[in-house]
Amino acid sequence: MKDPSEITCSDCGKSYQPDLTTGLGGGCPHCLAQLLAQDTVEDGAGNQARTPLMAGDTLGGMEILEPLARGGMGVVYKARQPKLNRVVAVKVIDAKLAGIPEFTQRFEREARALAVLNHPHVVQVFDFGHEADLCYLVMEWVDGTSLREILAAGHLSPDDALRYVPQICDALEYAHAQGVVHRDIKPENILIDRQGQLKIADFGIARMRGEDGSGPDFVTRAGQMMGTPHYMAPEQQKHTERVDHRADLYSLGVVFYEMLTGELPLGRFPNPSQRVKVDVTLDEVVLKTLEHDPNRRYQRASEIKQALTAPAASTAPAPVSPQLAPAPAAPSHSIPPITGLAWWSLACAILSLVVLWEMTRAWVISPEHLDRRFFSGDVFTVVLRPLSITAGVLAW
Repeated sequence: MKDPSEITCSDCGKSYQPDLTTGLGGGCPHCLAQLLAQDTVEDGAGNQARTPLMAGDTLGGMEILEPLARGGMGVVYKARQPKLNRVVAVKVIDAKLAGIPEFTQRFEREARALAVLNHPHVVQVFDFGHEADLCYLVMEWVDGTSLREILAAGHLSPDDALRYVPQICDALEYAHAQGVVHRDIKPENILIDRQGQLKIADFGIARMRGEDGSGPDFVTRAGQMMGTPHYMAPEQQKHTERVDHRADLYSLGVVFYEMLTGELPLGRFPNPSQRVKVDVTLDEVVLKTLEHDPNRRYQRASEIKQALTAPAASTAPAPVSPQLAPAPAAPSHSIPPITGLAWWSLACAILSLVVLWEMTRAWVISPEHLDRRFFSGDVFTVVLRPLSITAGVLAW
């Protein structure tokens, strides 16, 4: 039964409590949240939405060059800063939202969240400000393309995925350490420049954890989800107030699966190795990242990177490096140790010399004193003669 105190929106037909509209100018929180949740893409029909600025206009001393895309907070433009002679990206808040204090604060919160992030794989914020009825954010211009465009063109290989995902992990590990949760990791927000360097953009729906202890932000108070449905973690869809950095890791898992297979992991989806030729160890990494229970996922982005950079995680067998011939050993001038065999040889040599000396003395040196009975006896014939011959052979 409908609560009599609820109000029904004439546009969307949904009901809401009047106390949810505090600070929203009396507007429907469902409609306003839907407006915020628009993807950062152009109109699907190819139509250009009306933008507050046109090419040639100026804003904050910058010259607007062209509109790039419409996002959840407004429109992103390519602009030029004449004083610094550099090209930048300017994000201008939607004029319909600029007059609402909560949305203006949200925009400034985004600027503060980005201002603390200084990382090679995060789009850098340079400045933000207000002019007339417009709020704007000045960001680094990335001369390249989005991951979405690369996926759509079919130009992404599994090896490319293994090169890009660790870069995303580095960016998220850094942002999470600063208390920033992105909440909307998806191919549209992942940019790749002409040198192949990846950067994460659009922290527009990021929340600063512990920023003020007063309670959840506007979207949580309105009971609305922020993010893109297919990339959102289960807890982000059900309990927005319980979302932490692990929601970003789930979204990364969705992006990773899409990078490998070209498909989204919907329903009972096959393992990546069943769709493309990749090592089965990648299945374990992707599936653990996509666990519905946050406690069963990887707990940090660095853990995902570590799992991917392990020797077993590869899309192809590791190349066999040529075996180098061992370098010749340097000549040793040290005296080698005397082994047991050497001692026996030495003893046999001495014995053979003694026998030979006695034979020589008896037959050559003093033949007149020779006692021939000794050399014809059994002792000499059976024992000493074979022993002397053997000793001589072993010794020499």
